[in-house]
Amino acid sequence: MSTANTPAAPAQPPQLFKGIVKQALSGDSIIIRGQPKGGPPPERQLNFSNITAPRLARRPGGPAGKADEGKDEPCAWEAREFLRKKVVGKEVTFVVDYKVPASGREYGTVYLGKDTETGENVTEDIVREGYASVRKEGKSDVTKLIELEEQAKSAGRGRWAADSEKHIRDIVWQVENPRQLLDKFGRKPVSAVVEHVRDGSTVRVFLVPSFNYITLMMSGIRCPGVKLDQDGKPDPASKEPFSEEAKFFTESRLLQRDVEIILESVNNANLVGSIIHPNGNIAELLLKDGFARCIDWSMGFVTGGAEKLRAAERYAKEKKLRIWKDYTVSAANNTTASLKAKDKEFVGTVTECVNADALVVRLADGSLKKIFLASIRPPRPSEQGGEKDDKEKPKDKPVRPLYDIPFMYEAREYLRKKLIGKKIQVSVDYIQPASQTFPEKICCTVKHEGANLAEALISKGYATVVRYRQDDDQRASEYDALLAAEAKAQKGLKGLHGKDIPVHHVVDLSGDAAKSKLFLPYLQRAGKISAVVEYVASGSRLRLYVPRETRLITFLLAGISCPRAGRAAGGPGGVAVEGEPFGEEALAFTKDLCHQREVEIEVDSIDKAGNFIGFLFIENKNLSVALVEEGLATVHFSAERTQYNRPLQIAEGNAKARRAKIWQNYEDTKDEIKPEDDKAERKVDQKPVVVTEITPELHVFVQYTDDGDKLEALMNDLRRELNEKPPLTGAYTPKKGDLCAARYSGDGQWYRARVEKTLPDGEVAVVFMDYGNRENVKASKCATLPAIPAVSVPPFAKEYALACVNLPTDEDMVADALYALRHDTNDGVFLLNVEYKASGVDYITLADKTSKEDIAQNLVKEGFLLVDNRKERRLQKLVKDYQAAEKEAKTKHLNIWQYGDITEDDAREFGMGR
Repeated sequence: MSTANTPAAPAQPPQLFKGIVKQALSGDSIIIRGQPKGGPPPERQLNFSNITAPRLARRPGGPAGKADEGKDEPCAWEAREFLRKKVVGKEVTFVVDYKVPASGREYGTVYLGKDTETGENVTEDIVREGYASVRKEGKSDVTKLIELEEQAKSAGRGRWAADSEKHIRDIVWQVENPRQLLDKFGRKPVSAVVEHVRDGSTVRVFLVPSFNYITLMMSGIRCPGVKLDQDGKPDPASKEPFSEEAKFFTESRLLQRDVEIILESVNNANLVGSIIHPNGNIAELLLKDGFARCIDWSMGFVTGGAEKLRAAERYAKEKKLRIWKDYTVSAANNTTASLKAKDKEFVGTVTECVNADALVVRLADGSLKKIFLASIRPPRPSEQGGEKDDKEKPKDKPVRPLYDIPFMYEAREYLRKKLIGKKIQVSVDYIQPASQTFPEKICCTVKHEGANLAEALISKGYATVVRYRQDDDQRASEYDALLAAEAKAQKGLKGLHGKDIPVHHVVDLSGDAAKSKLFLPYLQRAGKISAVVEYVASGSRLRLYVPRETRLITFLLAGISCPRAGRAAGGPGGVAVEGEPFGEEALAFTKDLCHQREVEIEVDSIDKAGNFIGFLFIENKNLSVALVEEGLATVHFSAERTQYNRPLQIAEGNAKARRAKIWQNYEDTKDEIKPEDDKAERKVDQKPVVVTEITPELHVFVQYTDDGDKLEALMNDLRRELNEKPPLTGAYTPKKGDLCAARYSGDGQWYRARVEKTLPDGEVAVVFMDYGNRENVKASKCATLPAIPAVSVPPFAKEYALACVNLPTDEDMVADALYALRHDTNDGVFLLNVEYKASGVDYITLADKTSKEDIAQNLVKEGFLLVDNRKERRLQKLVKDYQAAEKEAKTKHLNIWQYGDITEDDAREFGMGR
């Protein structure tokens, strides 16, 4: 058979391929992903047939790179961008026209769409826009491309434009100062194109239009990856599970996509930030699908907060997706989850700031609970050069962490001033189990007036954030806010992160009698001085820190005897000391009132052991008086030598009347009468007096009428001397206990006075000793008493208490009773008779000189006063008269009896027994 007549075999149709464009390498080269059939999808690079696009610059020092390859050919970037925006991420159909055997490169034609009939020829589009030139050598099927090229040239498009030589990028391949770039763009969205995905959470991008080429690590997350070997190539042995899948997840969504970058921090030479795609935050998606985990060191930088990222990670953990397939909930979390609602979130009152991360709070039921601020670490000796300080410290010097560890005192003081006595909101985050050296710790997020205390401490540099293992979920509920606060403190060089280290040269005088004696005169001269209660050993024994002098002292309350609390055995071989009755109650009272609060002290003396003795005031309340008033202490005989004897005696009388605490059995001994006082007949020796002052305790100051001429002569001499020799303003400085002359505000005249205490703003509290009234006067209105014989005369005003009567307990009723007494004694002469003496005070009756009516009896009869049922036989007739007056007032329902008998409920359980 003749071969010439054999018909030719029909031409085979070109083989069509489909895929998704992964990347545009240049204006004439792309990478296409095929359809996956299990495992990663196959990829192939395809170069466009018959055209040549301008070459893009290569990164200097990159693979096969040269130092002079850092520049584009004109319009290379525009060509690549045209192709990228047209095809990346889209489905294409392509035909491989030929393959170069030597290099293995494939050349073909790409159609945008699902077939070649309806699909758009991408090669023609590139030529039409002037971004590629046609290769004509030996080509017969490029006629249409040549026509399109001529049209582009005529229109001056793309590389054929007159200014095409100017279309060359000025690329910054390596950022010399990442921090400077961060400051330039920080926290502001910057347009960018993702050029390379190193792993699921690390990409390389071009910032547009500045063309800074940067490596960006996603804030707050880390994906599994592959470590590089010594040659900078991936080491297969180090590949972590799901690293390829995580990389593909990011590539398929971000590679060569237009995104916005928010630069947030710097890590070595790399920048850290968030990548925002129109479809959302890629970091959140990676976490939710189990391809990434949250990392603490950069979580604080995340713009908009880390709540969404943490929530996404929790979702993946709960579903046990991918890297969390073996995840189990920790035992500590189970313990926290099992807490009752009232134990997990509660409100308490702060009673003690133990140190920079621990508080003691009183709950609603009165119980105390120690809690710790979650996820923070207080200052430690190893920080801020503490180890060096420890080496230089004498070995025999005791360690006092509060003062010796830098910033420990500042942290504690910040909490103390802000929290003591205040209510806080507590939310338990986790419970740290007990170990061999540490007890169980309840770790919480604590807020006061809406502010997170741990965050506040960290922002001031007074604490740092605890770093946890990646799989450790025991952390504060607002852990990311703590990280952000720490980052700000570090940037601002605050506290522990700065160079200035505070030094507290605190001298401890406790137990050092010699040093205490040297310091005593200063404290005595200072009058009232501020201090902080650091420790309460018993109801009347406290350890104080005096900030102004940086001294630690042991302070004993003067004027009282307070029962001692029990003491545990001090270490091995120690002996426990049993407390006295009501000793624990006294300790609790003082601790609750004073512990870690700012107080004022007046030092009177010192004991043999070097303990200072004096009076302590908190919010103008005398602690000695408060303890006596509560029935937790008795008045000591030494109180008679102090200016606070009178309030102490009154407080003890009130406690006895209520049978409070240590006086609960007082009724058995209250009316025990000395033989010399138990006389059958009442002695009457009345003296005419004038009442000059009534005190809130129902005491009266009187002047004897026989002394009228002496008093007038004294006043005349005093005023004449001061008028003839006026004192220089400021020449005299009043001190507590001084006898001086002072001007009374009522008439501006000079009177004798005794200084009771010094006050702020240049004032002093004085008592006018010849009249009994008290007043605060300017120090400039005081003067030294003139050197005249009359100044040595004892005070003309004598203080007494009304016999056989008591004030009611209601404040309004007390005010009415005092007003009535002042009204009845305002004018005229009265007859005074001393009836008995108790606690160093004379108790008297007053009768009107004209009518002979008993003033106190009249007040009882009018329903203003209560009768004190004295047991002395010589007073029985007087008491019966008073009782009859009281009965009449009850019958008529006068004043305190207007609503019935107020003594009916005067049982001990109501605290009103008399």
